[in-house]
Amino acid sequence: MPPEAEATFSIPARSCTIAPFDGDSKVPMESFTALGFLLRWLMAIVLVLVSFNPTGHSFYHWVMTSTPHVTPLNAVLGVVLLAGWIVYLTATMRSIGVLGVGLLIAFFAAVIWLVASWGWLDVHNSTAMAWIILVVFSLILAVGVSWSHVRRRFTGQADVDEVDAK
Repeated sequence: MPPEAEATFSIPARSCTIAPFDGDSKVPMESFTALGFLLRWLMAIVLVLVSFNPTGHSFYHWVMTSTPHVTPLNAVLGVVLLAGWIVYLTATMRSIGVLGVGLLIAFFAAVIWLVASWGWLDVHNSTAMAWIILVVFSLILAVGVSWSHVRRRFTGQADVDEVDAK
């Protein structure tokens, strides 16, 4: 793109370059698809299941077996997981908030109740319930991370973070 086709402006402590919209190109994050949601859910389920799962092979179990001797590898992977949790939880709370999380919990609880009422699920099986809760939690995180894209697609309105002007 020729330099004259770009606009530059400054925000305090930041410089941004904006290319004009040509109408034909799509920025990957601008188009939300089912595959996009599945990829967000895949990342969420990896984050949840690597952090804890009922098999005993998770970060939680790994750290608990090495406590009180925490290794540098424990610390590095713990910080990486913490960063992932911060990203997902922050995005979820900013996009759907406490009310949205509550609604999703109520929805998934009702679905689990329905499936259990049909006899397809034994709610007394703690391992099965742990897996279901972990999958539901990952779905809530995936919806939270995806909701701004879904909302923009339905309404044409974009969610933005508030910036305090000083």
